[in-house]
Amino acid sequence: MAGEITETGELYSPYVGLVYTFNLIVGTGALTMPKAFAAAGWLVSLVLLVFLGFMSFVTTTFVVEAMAAANAQLRWRRLQNPKEEEDDDSSTASDSDVLQDNYGQAEKLPILSVQRRGSPNLFEITDRVEMGQMASMFFNKVGVNLFYFCIIIYLYGDLAIYAAAVPFSLMQVTCSAASNDSCLVEADSKYNDTDVCWGPVRRVDAYRLYLAVFTLLLGPFTFFDVQKTKYLQILTSLMRWVAFATMIVLALGRIGRGHGEGHPPLADLSGVRNLFGVCVYSFMCQHSLPSLLTPVASKRHLTRLVLLDYALVLTFYSLLSFTAIFCFRGDSLLDMYTLNFARCDVVGLAAVRLFLGLFPVFTISTNFPIIAVTLRNNWKALFHREGGTYPWAVDRVVFPAMALVPPVLVAFCTHDLESLVGITGAYAGTGIQYVIPAFLVYHCRRDTQLALGPGALNKHRSPFHHTFWVASVLLWALFCCFFVTANIVLSETQL
Repeated sequence: MAGEITETGELYSPYVGLVYTFNLIVGTGALTMPKAFAAAGWLVSLVLLVFLGFMSFVTTTFVVEAMAAANAQLRWRRLQNPKEEEDDDSSTASDSDVLQDNYGQAEKLPILSVQRRGSPNLFEITDRVEMGQMASMFFNKVGVNLFYFCIIIYLYGDLAIYAAAVPFSLMQVTCSAASNDSCLVEADSKYNDTDVCWGPVRRVDAYRLYLAVFTLLLGPFTFFDVQKTKYLQILTSLMRWVAFATMIVLALGRIGRGHGEGHPPLADLSGVRNLFGVCVYSFMCQHSLPSLLTPVASKRHLTRLVLLDYALVLTFYSLLSFTAIFCFRGDSLLDMYTLNFARCDVVGLAAVRLFLGLFPVFTISTNFPIIAVTLRNNWKALFHREGGTYPWAVDRVVFPAMALVPPVLVAFCTHDLESLVGITGAYAGTGIQYVIPAFLVYHCRRDTQLALGPGALNKHRSPFHHTFWVASVLLWALFCCFFVTANIVLSETQL
């Protein structure tokens, strides 16, 4: 499975890359998808899911092409100025240490304007060029700042979702268990926040208490440097797969025994707004592709690998969501799908109910500090000036607080996970998944022709290489934002 060690890390086979990419795509968004499916109707949901999956695949091929173009330009610079490149490599390495593993800040070197035919080997993806570095190579200063702004907004949304999901799960499990000794979540799981949890404590008070404990336990990690270990990744991936497989099998068994309660509508346009954002969020992977795909040992069929990944993800999402909406009534589906299996009338074994009910707590808690540190470092990169350093208080207090406080405040005000996921996906997710890859591939094609000549052939060129596809992606992104905004305005007007 693993191969030789290079400066990009340990190489692994395409099949391992397939699994890593699949694990990246299938995350928290999948747990909110069943409720969104039930609200929008099964046919509308299926059509939209397939279409958004296709659009995400298109922009993923854009990112792969931009990665190859960035490698070609870096390799060409080394050929032209080997001594200067060594100096640049050392400075880039220090930037990578600051930005950790997802978003790098590259030296802003000019693009070479040498009109020569490029060798196909120039486009081998061997150097890990993160999205931030590609933005620095292909965008102007305004574009780079907009890129970091979009990434920061997305990470804020991510943290708000995580900060709400853990206390919400704990509240649902413990409050229901306090009122019913035999079940973690009662059959009728629709409560008001003002309902009693235990003693004089209301459910909303319990939620905020858990949020405070969550913040006190995990928040301090934002002020230090943490990295995701290989063993932690293996553990959380294993737990995720056990949980998802268990839910699908339990739902299928319940439907097979004739106990399915769901009768989802064919279409309900009022639920499409949240479905948009949830689906966009659930296909998010573009920002981490350089870290995942660069170590793949053989990239000969990289596009086919990505296509297979998306086919598997579509199949998995469809299986999870369709079993959910036919197993449970639409009005009984909770924001966190795992909580539907914490009912004793659905799962008889108490250990399984406890595992599924608390599953988001274990997996999300391990990711929260890593995303918070990534957000903190992106704020540093956005305000960074060449040769400048930050005072200790700004570096160790202000930036971590900027990363931690806003999402906790959002989670304090609401635990509506479906809306949080929908809004994050519809706006910041649209920027990362559609807008940034489209502009990256457009500018990298233009700069590659200027640097290497019009005859340079990118071996990892996207199958959607016509400019029509770039324009279509941008138009679709504009439509998504317009549609979601219009629906939000209409909803507020009706209220």
